[in-house]
Amino acid sequence: MSLHQECQQPLVSIVIPTYNRPDYLKQAIASAIKQTYQNIEIIISDNCSSENPQAIVASFGDPRIKFWQHPQNVGMLANQQYGFNMAQGKYVASLHDDDIWHEDFLGKLVPPLEANSDLILAFCDQYIIDANGIINHAGTEENTRAYKRDKLAKGIYKSFSKIGLVDKSIPTAASCVIRNNLVDWYSIPSEVAGMWDLYLTYLFCISGYGAYYCPERLTRYRAHEQTDTMLSGSRDVQAKIRKAKSEMFCYQVFMEDPRLQEFRTHFQQKWLEANTTLGIGLLRSEQIAAARPYFWQALNQQKFNVRTMAALSLSFTPQFLASKLIGISK
Repeated sequence: MSLHQECQQPLVSIVIPTYNRPDYLKQAIASAIKQTYQNIEIIISDNCSSENPQAIVASFGDPRIKFWQHPQNVGMLANQQYGFNMAQGKYVASLHDDDIWHEDFLGKLVPPLEANSDLILAFCDQYIIDANGIINHAGTEENTRAYKRDKLAKGIYKSFSKIGLVDKSIPTAASCVIRNNLVDWYSIPSEVAGMWDLYLTYLFCISGYGAYYCPERLTRYRAHEQTDTMLSGSRDVQAKIRKAKSEMFCYQVFMEDPRLQEFRTHFQQKWLEANTTLGIGLLRSEQIAAARPYFWQALNQQKFNVRTMAALSLSFTPQFLASKLIGISK
């Protein structure tokens, strides 16, 4: 592509939040640099990693890269928000430090946004890869079906609340290009924490703008031992507690939004499930008194639920026996 053509392209800001993943980070940066769409800036926001990745960043020798390291750990959401807020591009896209983009990711998703000013975002499908970067083909197909992208036609969706918040078809944090000037990045409340991408999708859905879907798999999402959903032991318990609290906050907001009343029953069900999940997490961390109110709340607002009843029963079981049985309620 000629320099003149590059200058005609709008600037795209690629935000890479990172924390203690130097090897993966190097691959993520490389995939950003190799984009066929070249008018980019790459913003790397490091959340005070124990091993400073500045040397890795400098090794690329690319003047389009901007690096910032927080002097202390500010949390996942604040680190992500900092990167977004620094973005100068007309469009912005989040690239996780452990994920990889296909070289045509931006080249395929920016043009639809340029062609239609009524779109707030463009998104695509994704591959699932393991820790070594190998594609998990069965996992990829399962992921596409789970988020109903196999049923999603290519093109523009003027109203996409069901796609975004019920089916969760839009991978906002990993496979999405966003029109920058339509989002107040600091309007995302701290309570959403790790569920910031779901809350951001909510903001997109209520914006009045549309979305574009490209059914190609243009990103590679890495599932590995450092992913929250794959942690084990006490770290797994704490991750579940954090996630459940974030989900409860998000679904409470969704339930109360009059623009989303047609989906209120769904959001209420998800909120109740999060209550049970939080209770189970507290139970597993031996906070029995704190766990029970969440079980009662879930039971008071829904019909008989086996998972909730089993967890509540375990809270009245002697601790030594409950610890052997708690697995049925995970």
